Amino acid sequence: MKLRVDKLNKKRLAIILFFVIMLSYIYPLEDGKVRAIDGDISAKKKVIYLTFDDGPSVVTDKVLDILKENDVKATFFLIGNQIEGYEDMVRRINKEGHSIGLHSYTHNFKKIYSNKDNFMKEMYESRDEIKKVAGVSTNILRFPGGSSKRLNDEIFNLLHSCNFKIYDWNMCVSDGLRPKTAPNKLFEEATKGETKPNPIILLMHCDYMHKNTCEALPSIINYYKKAGYEFRVIDEGTPECYFPYKKAVS
Repeated sequence: MKLRVDKLNKKRLAIILFFVIMLSYIYPLEDGKVRAIDGDISAKKKVIYLTFDDGPSVVTDKVLDILKENDVKATFFLIGNQIEGYEDMVRRINKEGHSIGLHSYTHNFKKIYSNKDNFMKEMYESRDEIKKVAGVSTNILRFPGGSSKRLNDEIFNLLHSCNFKIYDWNMCVSDGLRPKTAPNKLFEEATKGETKPNPIILLMHCDYMHKNTCEALPSIINYYKKAGYEFRVIDEGTPECYFPYKKAVS
């Protein structure tokens, strides 16, 4: 009986060893990470981009303080004609390692979306103002109100031909529509759902009326830190994120 058990154990060991060897060919180990032959299949990093629209304003300064206290970076989509009087703040955004994007010059929807030429003019004017103040030329942009029902093949191709890149969002809080939303509600909106997109591009706002967003921000940051997220800024190397649109049939 003992001999039979030993034979069975050896047979099981041989089978296990065979599968281990086979797996090592499919998923070779390198530097402690599991990799597939055709690419990295190691555990995907959880990434979040905190993004703030409609600045600069007095609230933007408070947002920067909170980000600095928590040692995280964010992306600010700025309105060009709001920069006057807040030049130091725009320079601070850049100096402290955050990213700056374009959010039009006037944020006047009727003017911006009247035609493609006005749209492009708004983005160029905003970029010129940012460059004049902070010395950086940025090509990342966000449509005021988002690109939904505004993006089409003509605008898409025009933007790309001018080296602009488009960034909407896949999670948001309601502060843009309802600035007085309670901080705890904003927190719930920013963290809702057990299954979240990865990466997360979280839309928030930092105009003068968004004081409650500031109140919610430390808790939002703490939540994602505890959940193991890496905070990144959007730059020209970040894959674009735009709402689906109906492409023209060729």
